[in-house]
Amino acid sequence: MDLPPVGLGTMGIDDPAVVVTAVETGYRHLDTAQIYDNEGVVGDGIAAADTDRDDLTVATKLWIDSLAGDDVRPGVETSLERLGLDSVDLLYVHRPRGDYNPATTLPALDAVLEAGLTDHVGLSNFSPEQLATARDHLDAPIAAHQVEFHPFFWQQSLLEDAQRHGYPLVAYSPLAGGQVFDDSVIQTVAEQYETTPAAVAIAWVTAHENVVTIPKASSRAHLEANLAAADLELDAETIERISSIEREEELFPE
Repeated sequence: MDLPPVGLGTMGIDDPAVVVTAVETGYRHLDTAQIYDNEGVVGDGIAAADTDRDDLTVATKLWIDSLAGDDVRPGVETSLERLGLDSVDLLYVHRPRGDYNPATTLPALDAVLEAGLTDHVGLSNFSPEQLATARDHLDAPIAAHQVEFHPFFWQQSLLEDAQRHGYPLVAYSPLAGGQVFDDSVIQTVAEQYETTPAAVAIAWVTAHENVVTIPKASSRAHLEANLAAADLELDAETIERISSIEREEELFPE
């Protein structure tokens, strides 16, 4: 998929006005999930925004209790009803857990795609081995893989898989839950570039080939700043300096 460098992650957003503001600001990739319990909020925001639906990439994710083969289509239909949409552009398996079985879940996703309820199928929080197994059972190409990816936690093997197979790695939590604001390396880089630690973190994420990101923000100022951060160009030495931070902070382990 051809996704913009920065989209909107909506976990925790409970006001449709935030989605409207994001779209007005220029966001064209909106990401939600069943487990966020806000598909209706996102749908209301899409309906209220003065933007053609065809200009938006809307993504949602099936939670682990909607992954049994017979539950996939009903789960998708429930999400579509909440969103107020006939289809989504991107449908993910949120995590390969619970009722997930590649031999039954993934053919059911192929059937949902063939029925026109989604345009693309994605995966989220998979290991390289699980991605390889998925390819054995999924007729559709893996359109995107969404994973935790920020200066304190990123997996080279997943980045390489995305680059090798030519799909976008969609980075969630690029600000590491706010921890980038307190890191001395990132603070120093921000001072050097006369910008913010948030902008540095987003620029570092999007500097990687095949990587886009979906930071969450609620205020217009933060929405605008996150969108603009993708235009910040860090030099190769700075990118390597951030990549070499000796710290591991995985926010959402299995």
